[in-house]
Amino acid sequence: MEEQCCCTRKKERSEAEHRDLINRLSRIEGQVRGLKRMVDEDCYCVDILTQVSATTAALNSFTKELLSTHIRTCVAEDIRAGNDEKVEELVKTLQKLLK
Repeated sequence: MEEQCCCTRKKERSEAEHRDLINRLSRIEGQVRGLKRMVDEDCYCVDILTQVSATTAALNSFTKELLSTHIRTCVAEDIRAGNDEKVEELVKTLQKLLK
């Protein structure tokens, strides 16, 4: 069965930006697998929580990087083109992120 993309809109990224995002996500994926392994191996709760904190920090760092790139590119370009609706989209996105 062919996997379907969940996104309806697309953004062209440079090869470097794409590689950086994928590398970050791969590291986060590895951290999550490490958490699963720690639970499977009955590791001490505090040790698991320490790894959860590191994983959360990595995911937050990914979010900040993606958001800053989005603002500098997508949002700025649309505002320059007169598409002020992009500001409202950004506000809604930030509200979701800050819940």
